[in-house]
Amino acid sequence: MTATDIRTSQYLTGNFAPVREEVDVQDLPVDGEIPHDLEGRLLRIGPNPVVDPDPATYHWFTGSGMVHGLWLRGGRAVSYRNRYVRSDSVVEALGGDATPGPRHGMGDNTANTNVISHAGTTYAIVEAGGLPVQLTDELETVARSDFGGTLPGSFTAHPHRDPAIGELHAVAYYWEWNYLQYIVVGVDGKVRRTVNVPVPGSPMVHDCAITESRVVLLDMPVTFNLDAAMNGATLPYRWDADYGARVGLLTREADADSTVWCELDDLCYVYHPLNAYDDGDNVIVDVAVHPKMFATDTNGPNEGPPIFERWTVDPVGRRVGREVISDIPQEFPRADERLTGRKHRYGYCATFGDTGLDKPSNIIKHDLVAGTHQIHDLGGRSSQEPVFVPKSADGAEDEGWVMAYVHDPNRNAADVVILDAQDFTAPPVATIHLPVRVPFGFHGNWVASD
Repeated sequence: MTATDIRTSQYLTGNFAPVREEVDVQDLPVDGEIPHDLEGRLLRIGPNPVVDPDPATYHWFTGSGMVHGLWLRGGRAVSYRNRYVRSDSVVEALGGDATPGPRHGMGDNTANTNVISHAGTTYAIVEAGGLPVQLTDELETVARSDFGGTLPGSFTAHPHRDPAIGELHAVAYYWEWNYLQYIVVGVDGKVRRTVNVPVPGSPMVHDCAITESRVVLLDMPVTFNLDAAMNGATLPYRWDADYGARVGLLTREADADSTVWCELDDLCYVYHPLNAYDDGDNVIVDVAVHPKMFATDTNGPNEGPPIFERWTVDPVGRRVGREVISDIPQEFPRADERLTGRKHRYGYCATFGDTGLDKPSNIIKHDLVAGTHQIHDLGGRSSQEPVFVPKSADGAEDEGWVMAYVHDPNRNAADVVILDAQDFTAPPVATIHLPVRVPFGFHGNWVASD
């Protein structure tokens, strides 16, 4: 095996390796006590190749989607199940009927990056061309969806719900487009508004942020690379040092001409903002920042440790000020979503080792007013993205639970930990033991029962 093979195979080994069995498990064992106010589903999704790919060419972002769900009710871990999202290759490998519904773009129509609930429907979602895939509440695939014919093209893996209205705000991209498309999905599950914002190339735009008045657009130096596509790359986006890095502020109910672009002095890449809010003319946005992306490792996000920064986007000076909040390697920032687009105090991330995503990780809580942080030590286990769940609709910002799927290497299986956000370094109030692994993946959400 060559040095390159060793490097790229990290995305297929250890807890990156796929699990192939779809399971249903009832009445899971629990250490501690599950809070009785947690009634619903903790959903998660990630790449899980249905057949063994070539490790030299496999890109972590392109594996078949597998969705995971843990059902909590009455202080019990009622059940866990996992299901493939039935893309073309999954149907070919496992059999059964082809997934119905419209298509956009080419390829497998894999949805593997996030799983959400909107307008009473569960969706597996992805970026760069694939459409949302409607799932049953039990995570079985129903159909690809263009929101009843109202979505004109690509969607995103990261819509943001305005807590005051309930609409989803999203920014989509596609390799053929020379624009980013801002999309608003109404509370009825139909797209009510799109705005095409021109950009000078075809950038990868994984996420966005919103404030009460504006949409925060990330135009970063990872762009579609035709040579990589012609050479068979499954994700043909590459670091482009000549492209520049900038943040756009689009007024939410205005047209594309309202966009003000603000330049960064140094190149970097951002997948995930924590949150953003208006601060007079400026916008404050907290982000996990990578030094580069897909410059030397074109099979996954492995170009140096991401750190946590606060950006002040100044539309008058058209610049972005940068302040390091924490240089502890960390990603997957999440906040209390009751404050999406509003001023926040707290945020939660998964930490990583200095040398790669496969090192044991913990969960960090930031107090962005006090300028402090706390780390919940998982004792050698590895956390995936944490999710904050408030105890009540009108509770304090950190009055709630932080929940995460974690990998236990001693059992080679997953736990779900439930932490008290206001007693963050204490032992979990509950640890739920799953009998199977949940491979390292991307995103998920808590969906409360009706």
